[in-house]
Amino acid sequence: MNMIGHELSGRYEIITRIGGGGMALVYKAHDILLNRYVAIKVLRQQFVHDEEFIRRFRREAQSAASLSHPNVVSIYDVGQEDETHYIVMEYVEGQNLNEIILERAPLQTDEAVGIAIQICDALEHAHHNQIIHRDIKPHNILIGKHGRVKVTDFGIARAVTSSTITQTGSVIGSVHYFSPEHAKGVSTGEKSDLYSLGIVLYQMLTGRLPFLGESPISVALKHLQESFEEPRVVNPHIPQSVENIIMRSMRKNPSERYESATEMVHDLETCLQPDRLNESKYVVDNDMEATRVMPAIRGSGERTRALAGDDTGTFGSYDAAKHPEESSAGKPGRKKWVKPLVTIGVTIASLALLIWGFLFFLDYIDMEEVDVPYVVGLTEQDARTMLEEHGLKVQEPPNREVNEEFEKGYVFQQTKQNTKVKQGALIQLYVSLGPKLERMEDYTGQRFTDVRQKLIDLGVEQDRIKQEEVHDQQEPGRILGQRPAPDEEFDPTKTEFVFTVSQGLETFAMPNLIGKSRDEAIRIIQDHELKLGPGGGIIDEGSYKTQGEVLDQSPYKPNDPVSKGMEVSITVSSGFPADAVEHIFNIEVFPTQSGGASEVRIVYSDATGENIEAARQTVSGGSQTFSVKAIIKPDSEARVTVYRDGTPVHTIYRAYNDAKSGSKTSQETVLGEEEPVPPPVEPENPPVEEFEPVFEETEGNQPGDNNGNGNGNGNGRGKGNGNGNNQSGNGFEQQSEGNAEGGNDGGDGNNEGGNG
Repeated sequence: MNMIGHELSGRYEIITRIGGGGMALVYKAHDILLNRYVAIKVLRQQFVHDEEFIRRFRREAQSAASLSHPNVVSIYDVGQEDETHYIVMEYVEGQNLNEIILERAPLQTDEAVGIAIQICDALEHAHHNQIIHRDIKPHNILIGKHGRVKVTDFGIARAVTSSTITQTGSVIGSVHYFSPEHAKGVSTGEKSDLYSLGIVLYQMLTGRLPFLGESPISVALKHLQESFEEPRVVNPHIPQSVENIIMRSMRKNPSERYESATEMVHDLETCLQPDRLNESKYVVDNDMEATRVMPAIRGSGERTRALAGDDTGTFGSYDAAKHPEESSAGKPGRKKWVKPLVTIGVTIASLALLIWGFLFFLDYIDMEEVDVPYVVGLTEQDARTMLEEHGLKVQEPPNREVNEEFEKGYVFQQTKQNTKVKQGALIQLYVSLGPKLERMEDYTGQRFTDVRQKLIDLGVEQDRIKQEEVHDQQEPGRILGQRPAPDEEFDPTKTEFVFTVSQGLETFAMPNLIGKSRDEAIRIIQDHELKLGPGGGIIDEGSYKTQGEVLDQSPYKPNDPVSKGMEVSITVSSGFPADAVEHIFNIEVFPTQSGGASEVRIVYSDATGENIEAARQTVSGGSQTFSVKAIIKPDSEARVTVYRDGTPVHTIYRAYNDAKSGSKTSQETVLGEEEPVPPPVEPENPPVEEFEPVFEETEGNQPGDNNGNGNGNGNGRGKGNGNGNNQSGNGFEQQSEGNAEGGNDGGDGNNEGGNG
């Protein structure tokens, strides 16, 4: 089941797959509740119906959750959704130790020892809590970005071992790190974890595993029966103190290993001190697991045990009654010369064999020693040639294994490198079968994003998955073609993938239909080779817009990318809602000055919009009446404003309730400005006798007569209206600005009183 994008238990959003093994798949996920990244281990489907396995799986995961240590991956949650069983763990951003070993082994001694110390610290904490890991291997060791080591899968291996030890798929990944007691299938304890840690340290410092074979069974047997090349033979730069730790932790007999993780971590912490680097080599005099030949001892009791094949007498018994010929040496009928003759023959054969062996040994010790050439990275044929040139032989058949780093036919490992051996010695070669090849599926028609994730899950790097986009009728994102072709084999670590992916039809910007009339919008849709949506594509809706006006368009808004043939629906105004009220304002407007002319502009706001211009016209002579129709919606009002000569002179309001209950029309009048009539001026003195005025030019400041009559300043002639009020001397005299003739009031009317 593809878990990518799935939201597990409504809380964990699966993002991508980051690993997996024989028992489970591991995904990176986002914890929605706590807003953090987590790692989720999901049990493989083939185990979901094994009730005993599920019980152990959950029990061990829950016990591992009790561990709290900086070098242990924390367990956050254990749960189940339908048939999906999962464990939520701390997400560690970085690499696992296996990836680091493949990239740059052998590691520097101090780095390898530092990693081993942190692993051993984690084991010490777990062992104190009665939890045995049982699956220590580089794949389960995570190295964070700052060098922090995190051990994962505590307790999970116990469930695997109990239920699936016979399933090859569950064992292959760990068999190279099994302890001998683990390989036997017997109960394992703390020292089994220390044996596995010794192998991990061996691999970090040598770049190779101590035991390899053609099958998991053959590797398991080597753990039980065979010795391995000492680390310093493979890598002479390893200090003797570090080799001693490896040799002690990897003893086949658990009693000869470290007593506890505490003892081992103490040894690791001090092994790089100067006084320990060249300490004596670790040697065990008696290996209880070594194969021994039992001597045959004459005598009745001894013979019984020798025939039984055991020196303890527990595997069999000897019945003299069933072998009378061996208890009656002098039985009649037996020829007495047979026994001496057999004895002489055996003696001669033994002497001959002894002489031959002695001569062979002399020949062997006199044989010249040669350096074993380094043939890793050569083709098998070139490696054979080089070894034969040095007088060495290739052990047949060479081991052939899948290898991700070496091409097919190249040697990726050899025995007895960097040492001297006798001429004619056998060298075991390990020849690559190349990386594991996958068969290309036919991805035509599938989504490119889904296919890319499938390839990433197979180990393909994302930058080797490319797409070429073309316009096509297929849905955007669908694959139209691919390289490699379907059924073609490919190497997930090297092959480049190219997919031709549909972009969909060529797009253009969606035209704006809002505000257009119904017919105009339909014409625009047809001109762009678009289609009206389902059911005719036109939705009628009551509104305060003009009937037939387009209110909205969907699903594509203006300027959205669309292509020919796509469907568009429009929403069209069907007229005013039933609760709308119509009111007509009849407004009579006069010009500003009676008999003059004024520019009149009328603006209204109602349910259809704000500040809508209803009229703009010049009114001259008399008045003119304007009719303004307004639409009023509930809980609102209509407003009409009259502008005359650019100035607002009158505003009329009509509330919804008033318009609904009252008259449908109203009458308003906007008057002009009347000219002011000056009040009559009563003279303060009685009228004087009229006289004939004498007109003469003055310089402006002539004294006025009793009536204040003086000549205006300038070239004007006539009476001034200074109103001297019978005052002699400096009365007001009108100053004419124009060339007024006599009898005028001093020019253009802008006269000021002079000094009369």
